Amino acid sequence: MAPSGGRTTNPLTCGPSAFGRGLIVIDGTYRFGQTSSGSSALGLSSLDIDLKKTYRPHYTAGDEVDIVDVPVRPYLMIDGEGDPSTSQAYADAVATLYPLAYALRKAIKEASGTAYTVMPLEGLWWADDMSAFRTGDRSAWRWTAMICQPGEVSEVPSDEVIREAIDRKGLPSGGLERIELFGDGPAAQILHVGPYSEEGPIIARLHEFIDSQGLHLVGRHHEIYLSDPRRTEPAKNRTIIRQPVTRTA
Repeated sequence: MAPSGGRTTNPLTCGPSAFGRGLIVIDGTYRFGQTSSGSSALGLSSLDIDLKKTYRPHYTAGDEVDIVDVPVRPYLMIDGEGDPSTSQAYADAVATLYPLAYALRKAIKEASGTAYTVMPLEGLWWADDMSAFRTGDRSAWRWTAMICQPGEVSEVPSDEVIREAIDRKGLPSGGLERIELFGDGPAAQILHVGPYSEEGPIIARLHEFIDSQGLHLVGRHHEIYLSDPRRTEPAKNRTIIRQPVTRTA
């Protein structure tokens, strides 16, 4: 769990079948429901895309560890530090990310005619002294709260859209956000069902599996929050726990 940043090169070389219904790659850019001439790939003036289904292998997990290879994608991100259960900075980051994600969704729909589902909250977690994870010293934790964006975010004036949303809504962490490419690359993942505070045994199982396969931990501990904790009982929270891996020490 060394705090390196994951892959930052862009491997957009897959064909249309890799990305699901009506989603193709033209000149290295994701384009929803469009051909290279700009018309709808399905003959439609607009298209609704469920990105969790489009990226299904990376947004579903079971109770056994799987190995996945997660490509680089754009993310809306805010960094911070401190115990997420008590940190105002973390609460402010989440309260800022979602309105910005919806503002970008609106801009992309107006520009392309394509609507898509806003993706779930995700988090990267690390500490300068990684013993803080073993001792449970959450005050020493560092984090990146983030929401995955479609490739078409590069086709709209995102800086302008974000600035207008911050000014209009008075978002508490406005100005701390950025859009950045990120990908875990090869990673092991498993689903945790239950309170966030009870993730320890699942993380231990994940690490034991990694070790048993002759793999090594790299990058940052990654969590994907499939459930909205505001509407879900803690015992039913569904979280993908992911750890990037490598075969070289």
